[in-house]
This record gives sequence, C-alpha cells and structure tokens, in this order.
Amino acid sequence: MALWQSAADTQPDSFWVSLRFFNIYRLLLAAVFLAAVTIFGDSLNFGSHNLAQFKYVSAAYLLLAVAFQVLLERIRRNFNFQLSMHVIADIVATVLLMNASDGFRSGLGVMLLISLAAAALVSRGALMLFYAALASIAILLEQTYWILSYDHSEANYVQPGLLSIGYFATALITNQLAQRVIRQERVMRQRSVDLGNQLRISQLVIQDMQDAVLVVDGNGLVRQHNPQVSQLLGWQAPELDQIENYSPEIARALAHWRDAGGGASETLLLPGSGKLVRARFVEAGAGGGSISLVFLEDLSRLQEQAQQLKLAALGRLTANMAHEIRNPLSAISHASELLLEEHRNPSQDRLLNIIQDNSKRLDRMVRDVLELTRRDRVRPETIGLAGFLPSFIDEFAQNERVPRSSFVLQVNEDSEIVFDRVHLQQVLWNLLRNAWRHSRQGEASVRLIVGRRANRVELNVIDDGEGVPTHLRQQLFEPFFTTYSSGTGLGLYIAREMCAANSAILEYVVSPSDEGGADFRVVCGTKPA
Repeated sequence: MALWQSAADTQPDSFWVSLRFFNIYRLLLAAVFLAAVTIFGDSLNFGSHNLAQFKYVSAAYLLLAVAFQVLLERIRRNFNFQLSMHVIADIVATVLLMNASDGFRSGLGVMLLISLAAAALVSRGALMLFYAALASIAILLEQTYWILSYDHSEANYVQPGLLSIGYFATALITNQLAQRVIRQERVMRQRSVDLGNQLRISQLVIQDMQDAVLVVDGNGLVRQHNPQVSQLLGWQAPELDQIENYSPEIARALAHWRDAGGGASETLLLPGSGKLVRARFVEAGAGGGSISLVFLEDLSRLQEQAQQLKLAALGRLTANMAHEIRNPLSAISHASELLLEEHRNPSQDRLLNIIQDNSKRLDRMVRDVLELTRRDRVRPETIGLAGFLPSFIDEFAQNERVPRSSFVLQVNEDSEIVFDRVHLQQVLWNLLRNAWRHSRQGEASVRLIVGRRANRVELNVIDDGEGVPTHLRQQLFEPFFTTYSSGTGLGLYIAREMCAANSAILEYVVSPSDEGGADFRVVCGTKPA
C-alpha cells in the first residue's frame, strides 16, 4: 500500500492535469461504446458474444469514469493510488468487453496500449511494470477462458502473448521518454529561474551604476536605460524611444562606431545639460542580434574628484593661512576706523572707506574658508521642515531686509529630514540669498517647495529670474567662481560640501524646456546614515 500512497506536493501539477485528460478520454470511450451498442446493437461486432454484458459493462465503465472525474476535481492526494485504480478499471472493463465481443478477435485488447502508455507517462518506479503485468495476465486469462470453455486451440495464445510483450515494451519506452521529458522540463524550469534572476541582477547593476547606460538595438531603439541618463541629458529621458530623440550627438557617435566596426571611446558635449561625457560602446548582441551598450561617463565628475584631491591637499595650508591673515586683517580694519574718526579730509575718507570695504570682503572670505574646514563636524538631528522653514524664512527676511511676501513655501506637515541644524541654516541662507539676488525681487519671486521621492526628501529653491546660462552651469559649484562683484565665490561650494557631509546632495536642476529661473535642489535622507 505504501507504493500507492503519495503526498500531493510530491507530484507535479502537470501529472494531475494529465490524469484528468486521461480520464476524459475514458469518459468519451465508454460513452462511444454505450452509444454504439444502444443504437446499432451487435451489428458493429460489439457484444457479438453477449450483447447485454457489453451494454452493462459499458454503462458501468461510464459511471466509474464520471466518479473518477469528480474525485480528481475534489481530492488531490494519493496520486499513485488513484492512478492504479484508473488503470485497473481500464484492464477489467476492457477484458470484460473483449469477452462479450468474441474474445481476442474483437481487437479491443489493443485499447489497453493507450491506457498503459498514458499511465507510464506519469508513473514512476515499478508501477509501470505492475500495470503491464496486470494487463498481460488479464489478456492471457481471458484467452484461457475461451480455450477451456469452447475448446479453442492452444495456438491462439500466440497473439495474446505478442500483445503482452507489446504492453511491456509500450510501458518501458513511454516511461523512459516521459522521464527524459520530465528531466528536460526541470532543467528548463531551473534555467528559466536562473535567467530571471540574472536579468534582475543585471537590471539592478545597471540601475546602480555611476555611469549612464543605454541598451540600443540594431534599429536605434533604446530598450533600457538607467536614471543616470536623465541626469546627464539634463531632462527626463523617454521610455522605448529612438536614440536620436535622446541625443543626436550620441546617435551620431553610435552610428560612426558601428560603421567603423568598433573603435576607441569618443568625447561628447551634451547641449541639454552642458556636460562633457566620454561615450564608450560595446557590442552585446548574440545569435545574429545587434544590441549595443552605450556607457556615458561624466567627465565633470572626474574633474570634481581631481579638484577634491587638490583642495584636500591645500585645505590644511589654507586654514593655517586664514588664521594668520585674520589677525593682521583685524588690525588693519581697526586702524582704518580710527583714522576715519581723526581725519575729515574727503579724499582721505574715500581711501579709508576702500580699505574698510576690502577688509570686510577679505574677512568674509577668511570666515568662509574656516567654515569649510569645519564642515566635517556634523551633529545630525531629525528636523521637521514644516516647523523649521517658516521661522527660518522670517529670520532671513528680517536680517536681509527682504519683504516676507517675496517668499512662497510649499511643505507637508510630515516632512522630516536628518541634518545638522547649523549646516542646514547656512545652506538655505546661501541659496535664498542667491535666489533673491537673481530674481525679479517682486511678490512670490522665490519659491521653496518640499516634496518626497521614495525614501528621500527634496527641497527646491526656485526663483523667477533668468536662470543660469548654459555655459556657466559647469562652474556653479567651483570654489572662488562668482559673477557677483563683491562675492567670494565660496557660497555654493561650501553649501554643497555641507550637504555632502550630511549625506545629502545639492544640485542644479535643468528643466526640459529650460524656461524660468534657477532651480537648486537639496536631496536629503529621512533616516540617519
């Protein structure tokens, strides 16, 4: 009995489906036999020896098939036991139908080949031989009945014997083929899982790469790209579009590379963002396909890294020099104030004012340099922007003597970031001062918009001015670069460095239409790094 019992979860679902179709075949066969003898009687040689027996056995066979079908729909366990009951029912019914139709000469014994083949497809181990043995014994016993009862010749055992050999051969061959198909199915299923995992891994790798990646087919259609593409282009890249619609420069470089049959990388300038990139192409098609990978490396990032190395080397020296400069600078400023109080010569007053103005400018520069050296002293805390920003804007407007109505704030009540409070104040102070300086300085000229994307909070400072010219965008965050006559050129650079120290990003956002004023975005985390 243990041979017949099998838990449902040990059998593939395809086995139960096959058994159900096998029983549907049994239903149709029994219905055909019953309809044939009911309509035509024994004129088709069905039931030629005993018509009543053929009719009753066909009806019972049909009812049994219906019962099997109900059982298959409701109970999915003991697969081998159910399969054995199906095969035994086929053997008994077939032998009885043969007996009612003048024995082996009716040809019904061949029908068992189909039953044995179907059973061998889903059976395992010795069960297939057991079914073939049962069928052979039943056929030989039925022939023995005719020899003993009607004195038939013993030579009539030859054909049942050959058919019995056919039963065993059918069971063995069919089972071997089925096992091979099952093994191939398992291999294909595992390969499908491995392929799916590989595709997911490849997609994650592409998404997290620092370089921009485009997958382009032979027709120039971009099949896939990562988010870095949009950052390099300066606008939101489309999905499944021609490479020309992404960038004509990249399309021309790709066409040239394909025509040349490969070659070195190419340096391109992307007009949309003004970024200089190195384009590298790799052929990835297989089997006659033409799939190319386009890698875009942001050269400005390399320049920034080189600049960071230079600044790190000069940082310590600069800090020491700033400390040394501050003391004589204070003395010069104090001396000029004393001279202003003592002398009232207009020409001398003008020169002393020049000394004071430049002393203050040098003092601001020294103060900015010292702030830069202290950027790594971070004390992060959770800050609720809905409570922090309104009071900060009020303080900024009062200290900078700017109308409060010039600022518009859009923030959700639950917006929180993790940031050093002093650093955040200095970053926003610098961004608001620049936004007000370059705006139209009217009602609602500066907007602060706080949004959320995934697990990051984005704070945009947008003005209604003319924006930053394309040729100057690459220099925005460079130290000592300024378009303001009395500026130090360290404001944006220090703001970005402080954002980096707080695991945040300060970037200039380029709109697709390139309309409106400047848009600086701070992307912050909501949990401690």
